[in-house]
Amino acid sequence: MSLAQQLGTVTGDAAGTVDRHATTGTFDSTDPATGAVVGTFPVHDEDAVRATVARARPAAQAWAALGFDGRRTRLAAYRGHLARRLHELADLVHRENGKPHADAVLEITLAVDHLAWAGSHARTVLRPRRVNPGLLAANHAATLEYQPLGVVGVIGPWNYPVFTPMGSIAYALAAGNAVVFKPSEHTPAVGAWLAAAWRAAVPDVADALQVVTGDGGTGAALCRAGVGKLAFTGSAPTGRRVMAACAETLTPVVMELGGKDAMIVDDDADVAAAADAAVWAGMSNAGQTCIGIERVYVTERVHDAFVAEVEERVRGLRPGSDDGAAYGPMTMPSQADVVRRHVDDAVAAGGRVLTGGTVDDRWVAPTVLLDVPETSAAVREETFGPTLTITRVRNAEEALERTNANAHGLAGAVFSRSRGRAMDLARRMRTGMTSVNSVLTFAAVPALPFGGVGESGFGRIHGADGLREFTRTKAITRQRVALPVDLMSFRRPAAAADVLARAMGLVHGRHR
Repeated sequence: MSLAQQLGTVTGDAAGTVDRHATTGTFDSTDPATGAVVGTFPVHDEDAVRATVARARPAAQAWAALGFDGRRTRLAAYRGHLARRLHELADLVHRENGKPHADAVLEITLAVDHLAWAGSHARTVLRPRRVNPGLLAANHAATLEYQPLGVVGVIGPWNYPVFTPMGSIAYALAAGNAVVFKPSEHTPAVGAWLAAAWRAAVPDVADALQVVTGDGGTGAALCRAGVGKLAFTGSAPTGRRVMAACAETLTPVVMELGGKDAMIVDDDADVAAAADAAVWAGMSNAGQTCIGIERVYVTERVHDAFVAEVEERVRGLRPGSDDGAAYGPMTMPSQADVVRRHVDDAVAAGGRVLTGGTVDDRWVAPTVLLDVPETSAAVREETFGPTLTITRVRNAEEALERTNANAHGLAGAVFSRSRGRAMDLARRMRTGMTSVNSVLTFAAVPALPFGGVGESGFGRIHGADGLREFTRTKAITRQRVALPVDLMSFRRPAAAADVLARAMGLVHGRHR
């Protein structure tokens, strides 16, 4: 499958601001619950994408020239615009993505909080700073700077169409870059709304955030359009193709890829709290959460009590588009097929269905699977549906071993009343992020970096690491005084090297 096909299938596109004559047609965004058309958007071709990036370049210069204070003021205006229209945006997310309105409100709230942190901390993190020049360059001043990249491309997902791309957009903007954003073809209206909100809130540098729309070809074009960096959220297979396309122009990338996140429930865990957290992390947003819990490893001592608690909590959940529904439909119809395949494979391999297991078009019942072998697709592959596998283990060490055996390494959770034991397990969990006695909390802390290892990608958004991710590091030295002997000169004395060697021996030679 080509890069364009992969991007169209997994990530998608959104509506934008470029010349609509430079298109190859249009496509509809539909409500996954009803099939109603939310909006019609142009498919921008390679020329249109390049034109958008070209228009962003002078905007990037103007945006960077505003300095930290100027950018902070405008980012504050943008987040204020989002906050005042939070319910309007949440309603659009509900209609286009399918998640309940209340969950959309939570998502947008997190995005606004990250905007605030990025804008207010950019100066502290990225300001030029003096560093110690060391012995050999003691006569120089050494300065470290973090400079903007220019234009950053962002390819966003459909499952969290505001929060996830904003983790790149907010930090890239705060670092002084312009952004060209391509949201998923399943949520283009949300992307278009975010761009329109920017133009309304920051009219003097409106082109600092632009949106392009279309199919997978639009995403492929953005990879090749000469951006300073590209931030991608999607699957590992598509991530590889994005990297290959970016390699053609040596464009650096940030890869936020899929997860198969696990929870470890130890002997001394608060079983009721762990069960409640597992159900929320596994079922909310119809399980379409890259940092959600899909696997639970529970020690023998508390396994049966945990399963009983989970069963009781799941019993009252149901999918739907009404106010009483716990979660909505599968946003992508193909994802329901993945859930069906994983459940069928788990049962065929000897697992049993505790609850759910049924798929009705895009509506998937909350599903809990027990005794599923580790070789099953339901345990090995990302399901991205409202499912949990619960596995009995001898102890937490076995749970950790099974957790780390998966190729993914995005996030995870540990439940234990022992602070030392929980922190030890959390540190040794092969993930980019781990929460203790909670789930997903790290995403709500703007100062913490967000990202994974292994098949879950590399690079970081959020926090100080996220700000630096969208800059180029610049090292500068400035000679303050000239030395009597310049070691970096063909005119240095013949004995200079021996003197230097003796000095190194005196300073460093005593260390063994």
